[in-house]
Amino acid sequence: MPCFLCMNFFHKFVRSKNTLAQLHALSDFELFDLVRSGDNAAFTVIYERYSALLYTFAHKLTADPDIAKDLVQELFISLWDKRAQTELQSSLASYLYTGIRYKFLKLVAHQKVRTSYTERFIGLIEQGSCTTDQYITDKELAAEVEKLISSLPAKQARIFSLSRMEDRSHQEIAEE
Repeated sequence: MPCFLCMNFFHKFVRSKNTLAQLHALSDFELFDLVRSGDNAAFTVIYERYSALLYTFAHKLTADPDIAKDLVQELFISLWDKRAQTELQSSLASYLYTGIRYKFLKLVAHQKVRTSYTERFIGLIEQGSCTTDQYITDKELAAEVEKLISSLPAKQARIFSLSRMEDRSHQEIAEE
């Protein structure tokens, strides 16, 4: 006599296979209605139906297989996350292809911004003007000079300050 748990599992397995087969027979609109209500199996069918096609489309746009995979993955994550708010205006296929195009354009815009920042940073380095580093270096140098001046005898420190800090000539210093 077969085990009750084994039979129960077998019936669930066969039922789920039939359910998937039945889901594959549904239209995109019917599947998406099920997805909107939170049906994971319907989402899986949509993914199986469109992921390879969307990957091919994304790969043509990006010419990079990893980025294409990421775009498709992000699209399906977004579809699941926003399933309750999403309204299909036309077909599911056009919605998904438009989503890939949008994600691609967003990626390109992000890369342009990143490239712009990188180019500006490289330009600053090539010019040799990095104001923050220069400011810190100047402050450290001024503190070191101040320390050395304070270690001089009082009269010598006064003469140095008049000469270097106040830009007085030797004659002006001698007259004082």
